[in-house]
Amino acid sequence: MRSVGLKVLKNKLSEYIRLAAAGETVLVTDHDRVVAQITAPDASRSPFLADAMLAEAVRKGWLTPPVVGEGGMPPEAKPVAPLHELVAELDADRSER
Repeated sequence: MRSVGLKVLKNKLSEYIRLAAAGETVLVTDHDRVVAQITAPDASRSPFLADAMLAEAVRKGWLTPPVVGEGGMPPEAKPVAPLHELVAELDADRSER
């Protein structure tokens, strides 16, 4: 485990990121106080930024993940009504105005 001050980190950021990517933990200090930690991502984390952003949105409650049926696929969508019934209802609603 290494520690680095903010000024040195700013000047040699890519070096410390490479260390973290190789599995080493880097503690970031500000006036001899640890303020952050740089580590490699968890093995379970997706390498794609979009996946990480979606996971964060789910954790914060901004999104609800889809319901997945057996076999890992979403349930089959079933039509609410045949198209001709929907068009007839729409025409009836418009004629009442």
